[in-house]
Amino acid sequence: MKLKTKDVLTLAELSSKEFLGLIDSSITLKKELKKNRNKPILKNKTLTMIFQKPSTRTRVSFEIGMLQMGGHAINLSSNDMQLSRGESVEDTAKTLSRYSDCIMARVYDHRLLEKLSEHASVPVINGLSDSFHPCQILADFMTIKEKKKKLKGIKIAWIGDGNNVCNSMIYGAALSGVDMSIATPKGFEPEKTVVTESKKLTNIELTTDPFIATKNADVVVTDTYSSIHNNDPKRMKKFLPKYQVNSKLMSNAKKNAIFLHCLPAKRDQEVTSSVIDGSQSVVWDEAENRLHAQKALLAALIYA
Repeated sequence: MKLKTKDVLTLAELSSKEFLGLIDSSITLKKELKKNRNKPILKNKTLTMIFQKPSTRTRVSFEIGMLQMGGHAINLSSNDMQLSRGESVEDTAKTLSRYSDCIMARVYDHRLLEKLSEHASVPVINGLSDSFHPCQILADFMTIKEKKKKLKGIKIAWIGDGNNVCNSMIYGAALSGVDMSIATPKGFEPEKTVVTESKKLTNIELTTDPFIATKNADVVVTDTYSSIHNNDPKRMKKFLPKYQVNSKLMSNAKKNAIFLHCLPAKRDQEVTSSVIDGSQSVVWDEAENRLHAQKALLAALIYA
């Protein structure tokens, strides 16, 4: 499939048909890989990856994904680039566009991605910013469809911080018609504009009670709420113990509910080891699916 948008920075650039098509393409690519029927559809294509932040799953999935499709990926940290010596984002975007077929960037400030997008002539992918994480959500919804065999009629419960992953998951819910109930402490809600836009397409509920959010949920999701805050004790008091996903909270969801976490996890903070290692957890399938979802997105943006 080919996307109408040049770039994917939030997921809001996609139509419902495109989002669901990417999920199906991801599942197909996974099946083909398992049957050793991988196709070099991006032969001689190059992805330039920019990392301001450390990465495990994002870097490995994009790099291996390009390799499996016959292409090549170049990894650049900020210190490897003239950006660190004062070159503008605009000039960097124009230069990389002359060498690469696509740019993926993992950054702090989402506005940097918007500048890259504005001045690059090749597709730009958000590999994570402080505002959004669209690539993770493609893998998450792929995992949900694999496990539940459908998306329509599913309810997702998000527990914890209304962060970048939550923002993109709300867009994913809107694009797929999935209901979403979000439980956060006061002051930690997801972005208002994201919620307002998405409520036009599906049911998005905000609450401060994790037990309201998880009632009748098919999927329970959380994420670390300390990764960029260095375990600030005052911040931790806002979340613990109320917003920890533990066995008691999971038992409030449907009996066949699954647990998702984008990883890395702070065990026994936002989730107990008994949950993340338990029978309802699908976090390792979810992590693997980053590879297949990344491949589907790359193919849709680059493949002519």
